[in-house]
Amino acid sequence: MSIKRNLITIKGIKDGLVFRLDERCDLEELLAELRDMLENSHQAILSGPLVSIDVRFGERDLSDEQKLQILDVLRSKRNLLVRSIEGSKSAELRENAVLRTPVTTMSGMVRSGQVLRHDGNLLFLGDVNPGGSIVCTGDIYILGALRGMAHAGSEGSEHAIVGASYLAPTQLRIAEVISRPPDNDEESSAHPHETQMEFAYLKDGQMQIDKMANIARLRRDLNVFKGV
Repeated sequence: MSIKRNLITIKGIKDGLVFRLDERCDLEELLAELRDMLENSHQAILSGPLVSIDVRFGERDLSDEQKLQILDVLRSKRNLLVRSIEGSKSAELRENAVLRTPVTTMSGMVRSGQVLRHDGNLLFLGDVNPGGSIVCTGDIYILGALRGMAHAGSEGSEHAIVGASYLAPTQLRIAEVISRPPDNDEESSAHPHETQMEFAYLKDGQMQIDKMANIARLRRDLNVFKGV
């Protein structure tokens, strides 16, 4: 008598599901169970509106072709959106790389006509006045007011961000995407104490603005397998 193992476990998280794949079983056996889950046993939680999922395969070594085999099965369910597919090794390497990325701190004021250029990530303590500019190859974090221009990812990185305690720029630029946010000066002056730190980032080639409290979620979502 054979006992069927559970090769795939599904865990619910705040904004989706995590699929954890068995690390040691044969890949074809794993794919067969995944197909069965999608078509039969887990219809209740995998049907309906769009569901975001992260796939984790632990210590298993998977080639890009094998990852695509898994993705092809998941894509058979049109409502499943795969955000990431990675093993514990790749996750550890990614997290260590983020921790090793240096952030340089500078302070002062960037006045009209001045341009502050930096190679890497920058934490700027001070204000950027109208007509002033900060240009960085990495991220830009401003503990102060951004009323001038900021260009993050100046060498083409679309994953760079621009964050500021008060975000009211004349122009924002990330990589080659340029945007001028809607003019909200009247609203801000009417409620001067309701401002909060925000950041700009790119999503599908478009500039987006969000609260700085949500940056951790964005960083996780950006680390998606390139073939997805």
